[in-house]
Parts: sequence; structure tokens; C-alpha cells
Amino acid sequence: MPLPKDLDPYANPRAFYGAELRRLREAAGLSQNELGERVFCSGAYIGMFEAAERRPQVEISRGLDELLGSGEHLQRLCRLARTSKVAGYFADAAELQLQASFIGSFSSMLVHGLVQTESYARALTRSAHPFADQDLIEGHVRTRMERTSLLDSSSAPVLWLVVHEAALLVPVGGNAVMAEQLNHLVEQTASRPRLITQVLPFSAGAHPLLHAPMTLMQFPEAPAVVYAESAYSGQLIEEPVLVEQRSAAYDLVRAAALSPEASLDRIASAAKEFLTP
Repeated sequence: MPLPKDLDPYANPRAFYGAELRRLREAAGLSQNELGERVFCSGAYIGMFEAAERRPQVEISRGLDELLGSGEHLQRLCRLARTSKVAGYFADAAELQLQASFIGSFSSMLVHGLVQTESYARALTRSAHPFADQDLIEGHVRTRMERTSLLDSSSAPVLWLVVHEAALLVPVGGNAVMAEQLNHLVEQTASRPRLITQVLPFSAGAHPLLHAPMTLMQFPEAPAVVYAESAYSGQLIEEPVLVEQRSAAYDLVRAAALSPEASLDRIASAAKEFLTP
């Protein structure tokens, strides 16, 4: 039987992981559903690993090795397949962004990474790593800027950003950097039909995501997921009930936000305020 989507097992570490998982599963006489049940995940999830559509997970790989009697084989391959240029806690989410057809984000204090300017990204990175040398900082900034190319892809997702008004007022990197960032956000939104930006004003008061910035990702042929991030950590949420809860909260926040047109006016106004002596 051919590998899913004619997968070349030697194309990359993730593909090799998928090929080895399938080999071991079939040798054990188990279907994807049967294997999934025994390691407490869905058969569809096993299929995604085998097709190299999802990065393998450490805990699941440990369970698979124990069940399939493969020593630490899949765990070692998992470590190779999870190598990433971005922070480990964000790597899975960054990978899923490339596959998503819709990305919806709410941010309480920051402009979303996919629409950041280089100067803004550098100031954020420096604030998060105050004792790092400049080469490390620049490496993080290059990676952040490389990710923005997703918006230029022929298969670019719809990117719907909701940013709290507070994020427009914090002078990240100083007044000039912040003005540049806000003007860039206006320009990007105005020129990209698949990018929508809304501002949640202070007047909206308390809301369902007051303490929970999040990113919702939807896919053509896979269940939606939510990524929740805090300082130096992040969590990928895949439980359907929790994803639905966060999705409903995100819809309520969008409904409470300014219209897209009024939002761009507010962002442009904030940019001017940073340049006013």
C-alpha cells in the first residue's frame, strides 16, 4: 500500500517519522483508529502523523513506543521532527498557521506577529530576552520576518485580527517605531483583501477574552484548534469542547469591536499621536 499522498519517507524527519509509524502500526496489525484508541487520541490524529501533516508529539510518541514495542525509536525520531527555528512552545502553532484556511486572533497588548515590522519585532524580542547577545536577537527577528511571507502565499489564509485599543498605546520601541508599526498595520489591512483588522475599544469593558489572548485556526479538512500564549509559554488546545468555547468567545469579542473601517481610523489616529510633539 503506498504511503499517504505518495509521501517520500526521506523527504524530511517528519515524513520519516510518519513512514516508520505506519510501518510499525501495520506490523502490529492495527488500524489507525485502533492505535489511536490505545494511546488516547483519534485515529484521524494518527493519520495526520503518518501523512506528515502534524508535528509528532513527545508524550504520544512515548506511548506509541511502549505499545508497539519499538524501544525509543519513535521518541528519537520525534525529537528530530520537532526541530524548529521558533520557540519550542510555539512551534506547533507556527506549523499549523501554514496549513490554516482561517486564522483569527485576539491580542490584548501586542500587534500580531504576521503583521509586525522589523523594528517592532526587534524591540519586542529585546524586551523578552534582555540579556541575550545581538546575534540571537537578530536570529529571532529574521525568523519572525520570514513568517510574514505567509500572507504573500497563493494559499494565504483569511487573517482576522482583533487587537485591544491598549495595544495601540504602548510605545514598543519608542514613538517612531510604534508609529511605523501602526501605519504598517493600516497599510497591510487596506491592501490585503484577506486581512481584516478590528480594534476592541476600552469602552467595550470586560469581555470573554479579557485574560486570554488567543489564536483560532481553521482548516479545510481537519478540526479547528486554538493556540493560547502567555509569557515564555504557550498551549495548543485541540479538545473540541474547549475549541468551541474559545471560538464562541472570539465571536463575541469581534461583535464588540469597532467596525473594520472605524478600526483603521483609530489605528491611524494612534499613529499620528505618536508623531505629535
